[in-house]
Amino acid sequence: MTYLGRIEAALDEIRGESRYRELPTRQISGFIDFSSNDYLGLATDPQVVEAFKHATRVGSGGARLLGGRHREHFLLEEELAAWLGRERALLFSSGYHAALGAIPVLAEFTGRILSDELNHASLIDGIRLARRTHAIYRHGRRAPRHDEASLIVSESIFSMEGDAIDLGAMLAQLRDDDILLVDEAHALGVVGLEGAGLARRLDDPRVVVLGTLSKALGAHGGFIAGPAPLIDLLVNRARTFIFDTALPPSLALAARIALMLARSADDRRARLHANAARLRAGLALSPGASAIVPVVVGSEERALGIAQQLSERRILAPAIRPPTVPPGASRLRFSVRADHQAEQIDFLIDELRQCIATL
Repeated sequence: MTYLGRIEAALDEIRGESRYRELPTRQISGFIDFSSNDYLGLATDPQVVEAFKHATRVGSGGARLLGGRHREHFLLEEELAAWLGRERALLFSSGYHAALGAIPVLAEFTGRILSDELNHASLIDGIRLARRTHAIYRHGRRAPRHDEASLIVSESIFSMEGDAIDLGAMLAQLRDDDILLVDEAHALGVVGLEGAGLARRLDDPRVVVLGTLSKALGAHGGFIAGPAPLIDLLVNRARTFIFDTALPPSLALAARIALMLARSADDRRARLHANAARLRAGLALSPGASAIVPVVVGSEERALGIAQQLSERRILAPAIRPPTVPPGASRLRFSVRADHQAEQIDFLIDELRQCIATL
């Protein structure tokens, strides 16, 4: 059998498990979109779009250490650091690249890595690249007691569960030589003073923040924020920074405007949380602090069936299946935004109830 034959066999196996995915080609105009992580609606904000239009160039031209040196990168890094209460910040071309670059570097200074079992794939892949002894602890529990310097890796708001961890409790259990890497991807812009996330109140050099520009800030790119010596080391050691083409300065400019808007967007955050609370209450779910509302339905087939029925009702909420979530925990994951209308939330509640009742 040729390699293409073996590929077809692998695809047939994926289809048989109801885990086959394909890129959608249709436009979503006319749909109520509950799939996007554009929590504050800034990706289409006129000021952000206008900033992108006024950029003097599109591509960066190369890696930051070579031809990718642009003023917008430095300005955005300074503004991100100030927002998060950290000494410095360093841009990467995505949050995924930030995780892959930073975790192996941080792990050099610890004996092992401790990771929440529901961490995002980017964090898991970064841990694998670190080639350090690591242990996975139960979600929602504290990291296990340890007697050697450790790198503890965790999201602050989990992307598939929508729940938040107690960062204060995690900080209290750190040893002096530990490092806590907090992925704030789904917290930034959404919670905390000026939307600066859950780690903003932790003034401790052992806490390192990983973030993204592609969710609540509506742009693209990722970053690490923390002590100045760490940022200097990442510039010299993080492979996904050294060898990757820099973020386009046009996107950095748009992200700066989005950051300015996000810091003063208390009204948008209030609407966002009101919408999320309305959806949770309508579905009889427990209250939560995030904009992520998961509805676990069990099997892959059931999740696909409900998602298809919602699509027929012009509601976009893709089914989330393994390996994104554990087997038996397939779900509909609703990302609530500030620009959703109350009647759209109510429509979703009514239609989802009907879909669940028929499957």
